[in-house]
Order: sequence, then structure tokens, then C-alpha cells
Amino acid sequence: MTIIFNPVIVSVILLCVLCLCRINVLLAIIISAIAAGLVGGLHITEVMNTFISGMGGNSETALSYILLGTFAAAMTHTGLATILAKKIAGIIGNKKIMLLFILAGIAVLSQNLIPVHIAFIPIIIPPLLHVMNKLELDRRAVACSLAFGLKAPYITIPAGFGLIFQGLIAENMTVNGMTVLKNDVWKSTWILGLAMIAGLLAAIFIAYRKPRKYEDKEVLQNELEKEDEKALKLNKNHYITLIGAFATLIVQLLTKSLPLGALVGLGIVFGGGAVSHRKMDNLINEGIGLMGYVAFVMLVAAGFAMVLKATGGVDTLVNAMIPFMQNSKLLAAVLMLVLGLFITMGIGTSFGTIPILAVLFIPICIKLGFSIPASVVVLAAAAALGDAGSPASDTTLGPTAGLNADGQHNHITDTCIPTFLFFNIPLIIFAIIAVFLF
Repeated sequence: MTIIFNPVIVSVILLCVLCLCRINVLLAIIISAIAAGLVGGLHITEVMNTFISGMGGNSETALSYILLGTFAAAMTHTGLATILAKKIAGIIGNKKIMLLFILAGIAVLSQNLIPVHIAFIPIIIPPLLHVMNKLELDRRAVACSLAFGLKAPYITIPAGFGLIFQGLIAENMTVNGMTVLKNDVWKSTWILGLAMIAGLLAAIFIAYRKPRKYEDKEVLQNELEKEDEKALKLNKNHYITLIGAFATLIVQLLTKSLPLGALVGLGIVFGGGAVSHRKMDNLINEGIGLMGYVAFVMLVAAGFAMVLKATGGVDTLVNAMIPFMQNSKLLAAVLMLVLGLFITMGIGTSFGTIPILAVLFIPICIKLGFSIPASVVVLAAAAALGDAGSPASDTTLGPTAGLNADGQHNHITDTCIPTFLFFNIPLIIFAIIAVFLF
């Protein structure tokens, strides 16, 4: 009974139930955080103070999203997004599968080659909705394609966000008693990449291959979309915007600051005259409209994580599970993966979950005689589980932000549930296989 009323379990189940009942994600997270605090024995005032102080943990991420959202709006106003969307539309013709793989490929590049994360989605996806409607493409398949490209690369490729994720795994495993080199992590996590590929193929070719009709609504467009010939030609404003995009990337790589990179990019766009200064206020408003909601969800998710830590519920939950793990590697792996799923579903970030899980899991892995590669896979999978499928994750919030531009894509039923089913289940299966394979 004690486990049932653990703050982590109560709050995560409540979060999922509220979201399934179509309660706004932002409100659902706040309510679940309060429930976690109260169940954990904290006073309501202490819960709110902890929650608000914890929100600062994702402040840089939130600022990055808003500034990148503004840059995305600027690209839309110059017509560059339209040109890119029409180029893609021209390439795919009537090939739905090709479009899905192109979008997955672009998402992969956004993680490793040009690490702008989800900021590309509100730039590219809305102009492509008309094409998707024409092809009667099930947007749940698109959500899975985007989620694959946002998640699989950081698990398996040691570059961009992948270098950060794998560095966190190596660092936290080493600190907790199991020495691992950063460059060795991907040599174990490749099997999780196979799991993601299996899930993507199942979603595209089995679950969501049938046509699905959508109403062809008007999405925010710019004047270039009305003139087909001119819309396909690059002009001075487009080149200035491209320079701004490359500057954003270079500054980000040099300074390790995504907000500073986005700010430099915006400075070039406005300073070069690609977008009139008179539109600056409107662009900021549009940027907040595109990514502000995601930014605030990330802020409250950080507050939620802080409340969970303050209750001590994570430690209690793990200590309650340890007796069941003593004599079985299989059961230990399953319980650790399920626990990771619960924690990440609530927190919404696999990166932020790694330090929490490493403290709890690595001593267990050492005690039960897990090999280093098997321990790497279990920790990586446990941290990544729930990132796809969590209502508070940018892996789900990003695709929804683009696909729901015309109000016809539900965050929970069309993004969270499909990505949960087709990525978390294969990750669990392949991680368990790895425990005995490695």
C-alpha cells in the first residue's frame, strides 16, 4: 500500500489521467505537483515555494524556445519557410512515405548537425499541412516521424545533443562507481536506436498507413504563397535570413548558449532589413505564440521535478523495489525501466532524469553484476523512456505545436499516445534483450 501512495506514482498517474480527460497540460502539471507535495507530507506553502524555485531549472531552455520561435516567425514572414515547404512538396509528389522519412531526417539533423532542436517544426510543418491534407496523411504518423528524429539521435549518435546526453550518462555512471568513457556510450546504446527504428516502421507501415481526412483550413500564410513563381525564388531577404540562421548555429557552438545564438540571428535579420523594424513587436508576439506555451510547460515541468525530489518519493520508491530485485537480473531490469518510465513521464526530460536515476540504479547494477554495456543501456533507456509520450516533453510538445497549427491535431490522442506506444514499448523490449546480450 505504501508504494501505491508514493508521491511519484500518485502524481504521475494523476498527470496522465488529467491529460486524458483533456485538462490543459500546464494546469495538469501544476495540479499533479501540488498532489505530489501534499502526499509527500509537505505543507501547501512549501510545495508552491519549491515548485516556483524549481522552475528556474529550465529557464535557459524556455528563453531559447521563445527566441527561436521568434526567429521561426521571422523566417515565415520572409517567405523562406514557404520556399522550403514547396521544395519538399515538389520532391515528394504523391509519395506519403517519402514525406515521413524526409521529416524524420530533418528532425535528426536538428539534433546533431544543426542543433536547433524543435525550433524547426513551427517553421516547416504549418506550410506543409495543405500537402498532408491533400495526401490524406495521418498526422499521427507524422508525429511519430518527428518524435523519432528528435529522440533517436541523442540516444545513439555522439554529436550535438547526443554528445550532451551521452556525456551525462558517462559522467553520472562514473561518479556513482562504474567508470565509463563518453565515447563508449554509443557502442552500447545502438541497440536502442534499433528499437526506435522498429517502432517508427511499425507506426508508418502498420498502424497509421490508412488515409485520414482533415479539413483543409487556412493556416497563417504570407504573401509569397499567393505567387507561385516568385515564391520559389530566393531574394536578398532570404539570403539575410539564411546568414542569420548560420550565425545562430555558429554563436551557439562557440558560446554554448542557445539564447545568445538566437539573439544574434534575430539581430542580423532585423539589422539587415530582412524584416521591417515595424514588425518587431508582432514577430515577438508570434514567437511567443509559436513556442511560448512549450516554454512555459518546460518551466512548470522543472518545478514539478523539484517537488518530486523534495518529497523524497523517488528514493522511497526505489528502496521499496530493491527487495524484489535481489535474485533476478530480468526483474531488476524491468523494474528499473518501469521506474524510469514513471519518473521521465512526469518530469518530461530524459536529460534531467539521468542524474536522478544514476544515483539509484548504478549501485543496483553493480550489486547484481550487470556488465558496463548492459548498465549503460538500462540507464539510457530508463532515462529516455517517457520522453516520447510524456505530455510535458518537448519531444511531444514540438510536433503538436506544428501539426496543430490548424486546430486539427490533439496533443494527447494524436501525439502522446502514438509516440508512447511505438517508442517506449520497443525501448523496454530491446533494453531487456541487451541485459542478457551484453
